[in-house]
Amino acid sequence: MTAATVEFLHRRLQALAPTRLEIVDDSHRHAGHAGAKEGGHYTLTIVAAAFSGQTTIARHRLVHTTVGDLRANGIHALSIRALAPEEV
Repeated sequence: MTAATVEFLHRRLQALAPTRLEIVDDSHRHAGHAGAKEGGHYTLTIVAAAFSGQTTIARHRLVHTTVGDLRANGIHALSIRALAPEEV
């Protein structure tokens, strides 16, 4: 299911027109963790013009809004690094 979850994230995040998008499945690092039963753990690095002039909180909200319901799609934890192109 983790490959399907990574593909799901990739498809959804295309709406932000990223110039860079990296999704790493870190689920194996959380084996045995109580929350691991509810879904996987993922690290996201995304660079998009949509983040220009936005605060970190606003960027994270935009990612969460774009992705939708994380738990319903097999995601327990999502670590986000969201950057504007001028920050790279």
